[in-house]
Amino acid sequence: MKFQADKSDAQTITGYGQGWIAVDKQNHETSMLVGSRGMLQPWRPVRFEDLTAGDFEELAMLDVEVIIFGSGSKNRFPPPAWLKPLMEKRIGLEAMDTASACRTYNVLAGEGRNVIAALLQA
Repeated sequence: MKFQADKSDAQTITGYGQGWIAVDKQNHETSMLVGSRGMLQPWRPVRFEDLTAGDFEELAMLDVEVIIFGSGSKNRFPPPAWLKPLMEKRIGLEAMDTASACRTYNVLAGEGRNVIAALLQA
């Protein structure tokens, strides 16, 4: 029996490091929103301390089933009250450090899931 990797049309995070994220081999030096259905745009907050409830309200407006939140170099969780708009729309949010979020996004996107990675740089 021969096994072959499935070819996914989803954007792939091809690298990451301190201060940069590569999507389909293009380097970006800002916090990013990366979606399996084509979204690729800068995200306003740079550091965890820059986050506001409004950032999560904006995420709740997206047509997505799950959001992978990369909180920077350490795993940190946003205040639960900020997640209410996501819960009301039944959008899941998983918080982890940005490196883990990049890897998790790739797995879910490769499975064909409708996922967005919200990735902080610092």
